[in-house]
Amino acid sequence: MRVLTVFLSAFLSIVVSSATLTVSAVEPAAAVTKQPSARTDVVYQRASFPAGVAEGVTARNTLAFASAAGTTSYTDALGTRTWEYARWTGPEQRVGFAATELVASWTADTPAGSWVQVEMRGRNAVGLSKWYVMGRWAYGEGDIRRTSVSGQGDADGTVSVDTFVAASGRPITAYQLRVTLHRTPGSTVTPVVRSLGAMASTVPERKRVAASPGGQAWGIELNVPRRSQNVHRGHYPEWDGGGQAWCSPTSTTMVLGYWGAWPSKEDTSWVDPSDPDPEVDHAARYTYDHAYQGAGNWPFNTAYAGRYGMEGFVTRLRSLTELERFIAAGIPVITSQSFKESELPGAGYGTDGHIMVIVGFTATGDVIANDPASPSDDAVRHVYPRGDFENVWQRSTSSGGIVYVIRPPGHALPATVPGLPANW
Repeated sequence: MRVLTVFLSAFLSIVVSSATLTVSAVEPAAAVTKQPSARTDVVYQRASFPAGVAEGVTARNTLAFASAAGTTSYTDALGTRTWEYARWTGPEQRVGFAATELVASWTADTPAGSWVQVEMRGRNAVGLSKWYVMGRWAYGEGDIRRTSVSGQGDADGTVSVDTFVAASGRPITAYQLRVTLHRTPGSTVTPVVRSLGAMASTVPERKRVAASPGGQAWGIELNVPRRSQNVHRGHYPEWDGGGQAWCSPTSTTMVLGYWGAWPSKEDTSWVDPSDPDPEVDHAARYTYDHAYQGAGNWPFNTAYAGRYGMEGFVTRLRSLTELERFIAAGIPVITSQSFKESELPGAGYGTDGHIMVIVGFTATGDVIANDPASPSDDAVRHVYPRGDFENVWQRSTSSGGIVYVIRPPGHALPATVPGLPANW
């Protein structure tokens, strides 16, 4: 579970502190209802590594540690260690509107003896902010504790787990990203950042969002494996104990399974043999954020997918109409939403924040979801009414349309919406 406090803070008070398609040939129906008038402003921009300033990194299609630019010490629960570092600083990127939030996401190869830190700073009406840490990331557990960083708030904004939230009256119009790669001094270990990007957005305050038109993916259902988070209730309390806490890694696991890229039996050999789906436990362990004390950090989940050669990023979609483009392209989408039990017919529960996988649409446009909040793997498939789902996903008191997009590098993304800023 991911409690969506950041969105309430942003809009109510803004505090500082082997993939298979199953296709039915159907005629797209008419629009369910008109588009909501207040549209989310959102743009997703991929970093161009050659365009930045390189200090000890080779900056081509990837960023690779080449030579030490200096040394630094870092202290966490594993102790204090000295690290060589190399760094890349991206150019200033204009947003195109006044953005109240930013989420950075990345994929990176961090062999033992290495880790990476991702930062951002924003430009507002006053000037450039300080650098904020958006995440300290490593695949393994022997070098650092994978973590977000709390307590970064100042007059320009703050970081809520994985999201920069601009202070009231100080939205950002541009930003920079910075990545620092670390390795054991004197070693030849080579951490590599394979992708990096940021989603900047402003979600209008709206308590209800109308259903969007569609038809492009109606009658398409992707054959995504089904996994329940609830069959893991009480598993591994050191990584937040399964059950409702593991919706994000369970959803990430389902999508990795769709692409034929989840953990091997060797990878999961440490899991209790009685466990029904050890790949889920593996994902929870290796997405776990030690500051947040949970496995629901959004970019940590897409970064984990990078461990298996996937490309992954976090963005916002403006509507189910946009999401249909991905389903039509053969790409399942992971969504974040919150709702009372009465607000989403067929769910049978309410939640302050929950992750599920959208795998297709019925012939009449309703949403087919692999919802991990189910009593068994066989019970994971749900159909949710289009209008109800869109509302609880898109409104400002929920996630405002947050998604994870995970795919193999060779699988093309759909075209973005003409006339609007590219949000993928």
